[in-house]
Amino acid sequence: MFGGHGIYCDGLFFALVADGRLYLKVDALTRERFAAAGCAPFVYTGQSRPIEMSYWSVPDAAMDSPADLEPWARLALAAAARKPAGGKRRG
Repeated sequence: MFGGHGIYCDGLFFALVADGRLYLKVDALTRERFAAAGCAPFVYTGQSRPIEMSYWSVPDAAMDSPADLEPWARLALAAAARKPAGGKRRG
């Protein structure tokens, strides 16, 4: 799929690591907060086009300590919890 590693908490896929970078789950309620902090979506090359996933980078400053990262991780966990079970699959 994206060639990275998935990170789960309590059965929720809320983060991924690809190309040495951490990306956290976003949704309609959290996307703007990530964008305002200068974060960017994870994009990988699909068979015929680039695929943008609903996982965004975290602010560089959030990587300085667990305390700085925790609020962002909590946003990602909340977004993952809001995702409907079974999610839709693109064909």
